[in-house]
Amino acid sequence: MCRLFIGAEADLWEPQTRSMRIDGVSTSVRLERFFWAVLEEVGRRDGLSLSQLVARLARECAEAGHDPANFASFLRVCCGRYQALQLAGEIPAQPDVAIASLDAEGILARERRRHAAGRRAARPQAASLSATS
Repeated sequence: MCRLFIGAEADLWEPQTRSMRIDGVSTSVRLERFFWAVLEEVGRRDGLSLSQLVARLARECAEAGHDPANFASFLRVCCGRYQALQLAGEIPAQPDVAIASLDAEGILARERRRHAAGRRAARPQAASLSATS
């Protein structure tokens, strides 16, 4: 199983620091090349450069009241969510469909239902495991 992951190109997990301006402030963000590539793909869908996308994510994160203390982790989770939502069929695979055009509230509601269903399904398994231990 691990061969599938270990055999990947090593440059995918090579960290790369990118400098950019976010709301007029110069900053740098360090992520693995894999995540930069995913973020570039997300930005292209909406006609945004990488810097524009990262600045927008930072601004909207702050507007939502989230603590940007670990912004790099937030960006990694954004990448994972983007790919997971594509696999779930919530984000079309066609790169010409803008993320901004999607029904975010509907997607989030369906995602919450999937997560709740997954937790309910896991509870009986956890209970049966502890009963047999």
